[in-house]
Amino acid sequence: MEGNSELEFPAFPYEPYSIQLDFMKFLYRSLDSGGISMLESPTGTGKTLSMICSALQWLVDRKKLGSFEKNGKENLGEVTGDDDEPDWMRNFVPSKELDLAERKNLMQKKKKGTRSKGKEEIVRDLFSASAGEGRWEKGDDKEVRNVMAKIGVDEVDDDEFLLEEYDSEGENGGKLKRKDVGADDVFSSEEDVEEGLGEEEVEAQLKIYFCSRTHSQLSQFMKELRKTKFASELKVVCLGSRKNFCINEDVLKLGNATRINERCLELQKSKKNEVSKMKKLGAGKRVRGNKASSGCPMLRRRKIKELRNELIQLEALDIEDLVHIGRNLGSCPYYGSRRMVHIADLVVLPYQSLLSKSSRESIGLNLKDSVIIIDEAHNLADTLISMYDAKITVSQLNQLQTHLDGYFRRFCSLLGPGNRRYIQTLIILNRAFLQMLSDDMNVVNPTDPSCDADEIKNASCSTMTINEFLFGLNIDNINLVKLLQYMTESNIIHKVSGYGDKVAISQKVMAVGDDGVVTEEESAVSGFRALANILSSLTNNDTDGRIIVSRPKQTCSGLEGGYLKYVMLNGEKIFSEVVDQAHAVILAGGTLQPIEETKERLFPSLQLDRLPFFSCGHIIPSENILPVVVKHGPSGRSFDFSYKSRRSSTMIEELGLLLSNIVTVVPEGVVVFFSSFDYESLVYDTWKASGILLRIIKKKRIFREPRRTTDVEAVLREYKETIDALSMGDPMGCNGAILFAVVGGKISEGINFSDGAGRCIVMVGLPYASPSDIELIERVKHIEGLEKTTILSKTLNSSSNAECHNGDLEAGFQILKSCKGRGKEYYENLCMKAVNQSIGRAIRHVNDYAAILLVDARYASDSTKRSCPHSTDKLPQWIKSRLVPSTTNYGEVHRLLRQFFKSHKTTEATDKDFNSKK
Repeated sequence: MEGNSELEFPAFPYEPYSIQLDFMKFLYRSLDSGGISMLESPTGTGKTLSMICSALQWLVDRKKLGSFEKNGKENLGEVTGDDDEPDWMRNFVPSKELDLAERKNLMQKKKKGTRSKGKEEIVRDLFSASAGEGRWEKGDDKEVRNVMAKIGVDEVDDDEFLLEEYDSEGENGGKLKRKDVGADDVFSSEEDVEEGLGEEEVEAQLKIYFCSRTHSQLSQFMKELRKTKFASELKVVCLGSRKNFCINEDVLKLGNATRINERCLELQKSKKNEVSKMKKLGAGKRVRGNKASSGCPMLRRRKIKELRNELIQLEALDIEDLVHIGRNLGSCPYYGSRRMVHIADLVVLPYQSLLSKSSRESIGLNLKDSVIIIDEAHNLADTLISMYDAKITVSQLNQLQTHLDGYFRRFCSLLGPGNRRYIQTLIILNRAFLQMLSDDMNVVNPTDPSCDADEIKNASCSTMTINEFLFGLNIDNINLVKLLQYMTESNIIHKVSGYGDKVAISQKVMAVGDDGVVTEEESAVSGFRALANILSSLTNNDTDGRIIVSRPKQTCSGLEGGYLKYVMLNGEKIFSEVVDQAHAVILAGGTLQPIEETKERLFPSLQLDRLPFFSCGHIIPSENILPVVVKHGPSGRSFDFSYKSRRSSTMIEELGLLLSNIVTVVPEGVVVFFSSFDYESLVYDTWKASGILLRIIKKKRIFREPRRTTDVEAVLREYKETIDALSMGDPMGCNGAILFAVVGGKISEGINFSDGAGRCIVMVGLPYASPSDIELIERVKHIEGLEKTTILSKTLNSSSNAECHNGDLEAGFQILKSCKGRGKEYYENLCMKAVNQSIGRAIRHVNDYAAILLVDARYASDSTKRSCPHSTDKLPQWIKSRLVPSTTNYGEVHRLLRQFFKSHKTTEATDKDFNSKK
């Protein structure tokens, strides 16, 4: 396939449209050249199928050649350190990461310790801890054994909780003094189960990794893949989360993804002390107990091997297929699918699994010389950096403090000096974090004297750099790198959490009343992981992110909420770790423009004129879409849904009158997008009180997007079924349904409203993000380049300094007004990308048709009088080229809608009549 004229794609199952052929040729040439490329093709143009047929054809051709030359890529540069950093951070030079084989070899060498103690003694201590000093007497030993039998506590000894001696002064950092230690790597525990699960096979030399954001998008990819011959000719594996893959019903019923992950790892970590079924304690009293266990029954080595051998023989399977086969074989599809990665030609996986470094290492992904295709890349920069955010709550810190204090009191005399020192360090850090979150803690930015300390003290949120956080709490002298290494190697997380859980069980036994069920307290493992993530974040460069301090809020029931959060701001270094290894990285999506923002945030060293970019129009004819700017309502009022005006009763009433008219002329389904759930609720309640809802219901049945994403599917199903049923006619005059949705909700991302489900899309206002969002404002400031030393007196009043934002709405507005460059562009792009995603839900195939109404006077424009860019300039080209940019009154809009749908009704009737005569 050399030369543009010779490129053919025989696997494409249909006769491709010209834009599909152009897309496939561009992608093929981009893979030949290597490096970063961006491809934009509107939703509904067969983008996914085009990617599959082009990329996999390239893969097959390269495999036939046997090898290929890796092209050089742009040097993304390195981030230098900040002089204003703690000594230990400035002096720390990361050694080369241990590769996966070395880490697995290290894990194999770790064994259980041999120190043990009498089984009753610890239970006595547990009861003493819960009952108070002097409560226990010698004659109570019988009661100890009775209670142990009742709650199912098997033999308890120090081995289960006591840490092995640790030396932090070794040549490579820390090391365990004994060879027969009992430690597991908490950050690598997923690797343990894969050790020895089958013979190694030769790794596929050239792979393609396809990743997307959601489970449904991955399923759609697999569905399209099955339309081609590649599904049976290539080895394909689909990866997913434990929540989607798990077939252990006891684990699945936990519901929450975090708890499922922790329980899965628990079952691998310890083959004893598995939390078992509820056991009875006396008359009607129950408590969770422990019993000996052999871990998860789905993780038997023979079963995993059997599942892998089964998968090798089958063609491409999606997550549902893998779960079905796993259930039939009684073998874990989560780990079974991971065993296929090294021999697969195509790996289909979610964003997190590929873009997160820890996830890549855990799975064992080898990106060297591979091809990476990232779909739905319109918000890639924000999605990427959000993976590296870290957060710990006040409740987690309080629980950790209790566990650490209790553990240290119990085992202090048995611990070596290394363990004692590090545990005391953790206690100091935990207390410092709690102090930061306390009400009487003043947080003053050392480099910004213009901030009012009283104002900051009373604010619920504040931000600071890493160095300000460390120096402010006087913890800058703590070597966090060595501390994290200790937490990794010593297994302290599971030791302290396990002991704390035992104490919690005993306390519940002592507190059992006459009736009711005693439930198990949530393990502290998640809190420990949160603490480790925060500590790891504090080792980043000072300019890479910000610390957000959100203090507990005083309510009638006491203090609620409160957390510390690290927000990553710089995605360049993270993305370069992927780009530097791969042969080619493809960013694809339906709405990627403007591409400048993505380039500047992820690969700024690459010149824009050297970035291959492809964009095409839509496959539909121009008469199949009617995009109109709606400037005025039926009463003649100008629409203004800006933050200050959108809540007015007159504006909400005018919007209601607009929809009351639209539903009389638009057939089948109408989808209305609001800026937020709160605003949708306000509008709905106002219309209900005024009677406008009754007017709408006469023509359309009303549906609302639920806040819980798990309920969305049922609502959508009923919405579409209602449209299908009413399309056959309704004696009451109802002609379809209307769905109230939210920009940024599940419905606006990845849900298709083809044909009658989306005959009209209504976008209410410009959905700008709230300036009170402290994380957003920090990103805007970072992108704009407003550094800590910048004085904004030229653009802001001294009382509204940018660094005193603290979640205040007016201060946020002032910061946004001060932005004239990239920060302003980013804020506007966020809004228009959300608009483009929402209105792109309609028009899914060549014969589809829909109207798109942009309801706000700010959308209106006169291109002949504009001297600066306008928001509509950022609409997709296939919509912008057909946009009616301004209308004089609503009557003109109504006339356009009537003509549009009348024309298509006539066309459909003609086609139907023609087909019946054939």
